[in-house]
Amino acid sequence: MNRISVILAACALSVACSPQQAEEPAADAAEVAANADTHGNMGGMAQNAAGDSVATRGYKTSMNSMMEQMPAFVGDADIDFMKQMRGHHQAAIAMARVELAHGKDAQARTLAQDVIAAQEREIQMIDAWLAQKEASAAPSA
Repeated sequence: MNRISVILAACALSVACSPQQAEEPAADAAEVAANADTHGNMGGMAQNAAGDSVATRGYKTSMNSMMEQMPAFVGDADIDFMKQMRGHHQAAIAMARVELAHGKDAQARTLAQDVIAAQEREIQMIDAWLAQKEASAAPSA
C-alpha cells in the first residue's frame, strides 16, 4: 500500500472514530448485546471475547483507547486534522508494539518497527506544528 493510501485510510479511520459523531440514544445491555457483530464490536467499541488471544486483546485495547481519547473538534480543518491524526498515530504505535510483543512473521515485525519510527517522527512534526499554531494564536502581551 502506498503512503497516500495509508494516509487516506488513516483520515477515514480518524473521522469514523471521532467522539464528535452524532450521539444516539443510550441502549440497554440487551440491545447492545443483540447488536454485537461477530468480531465482538459493540456500539463502536471492540469488546474482548472469551477466545481472544493476548494480541487480539492488545489490538482491541489500542483501538478503544484511540476512540476514547480523540480530542474534540474545534472547527478549524487544519487543527482538527492534526489533532485527529496524532491520536491515530498513537494507536498505530500501540498496535505495532503488540505485533512486536506477540507476532512471529518477520515481515510483519519489520513493518511494525517501521510504523513506530514513522509515526513517532510524524507525531513530533504534528506537535511542533500545533505548538507553532498555538503560539501564533496567543495574544501579545
